[in-house]
Amino acid sequence: MNDEQLLRYSRQMMLPEIDASGQQKLLDSRVLVIGIGGLGSIASLYLAAAGIGHLVLVDFDKVDLSNLQRQVIHATPDIGKLKVESARDYLSQVNPDTNITTIDHELDETELIKEVKVADVVVDCSDNFRTRFAINAACVKSGTPLVSGAAIRFEAQVSVYNPAHEDSPCYRCLYGTETELDQSCTANGVIAPLLGIIGSVQACEAMKLIMGIGESLEGRLLLLDVMNMDWHSARLKKDPQCPECGGRGRNDVPGQAAS
Repeated sequence: MNDEQLLRYSRQMMLPEIDASGQQKLLDSRVLVIGIGGLGSIASLYLAAAGIGHLVLVDFDKVDLSNLQRQVIHATPDIGKLKVESARDYLSQVNPDTNITTIDHELDETELIKEVKVADVVVDCSDNFRTRFAINAACVKSGTPLVSGAAIRFEAQVSVYNPAHEDSPCYRCLYGTETELDQSCTANGVIAPLLGIIGSVQACEAMKLIMGIGESLEGRLLLLDVMNMDWHSARLKKDPQCPECGGRGRNDVPGQAAS
């Protein structure tokens, strides 16, 4: 690290759990962020600011006026611009040290697995189950840890799935073979700060995984109800009937959650 980096990350490096060695791990890391909407805006912002060396941003959508209530990485002048380009421009100003790769099309299965394999952590900020299941499948195949978040209306969930660990459930363990669960904030609405809270948790969990510190949300589903400001944590176990990972054990929470 040069003198400017030492100063930039000094408050973070003051933490004994991180120190220079942890910061170097962040600088050497590659994180794949899929979806640069409400969750992805916050997650990518904190990851870039914290010193992730290489961010790969995936989103094929363009900025719309209705996005600006919650997708805070984009601004009014960005309307009509690809979200990955808008995000890249903003993040480059926040931290020019972070290398940013943008992908402005939907990844097919081969492309997705290729990107997942070279990532240290995948952060799923997508807004539909089809994409989430595809990301989970790629992570299971490659053994790459997945930080998954979702939010709708006044409720949200976040968890970590690490297929490199034999006892870790995957995202599909939570939902089984159900496929008629698709909901989105486009159709149901969402309060803006909720996405900021969950996106921040996703960034923090990704950083912890990269640095190898603390206890992650692996095996736990963190649920937030902001209407009553209640946090709940539910234990997750592998589902023996999981169509993706064919795990062992059963979940102790029902297969329903905010999307």
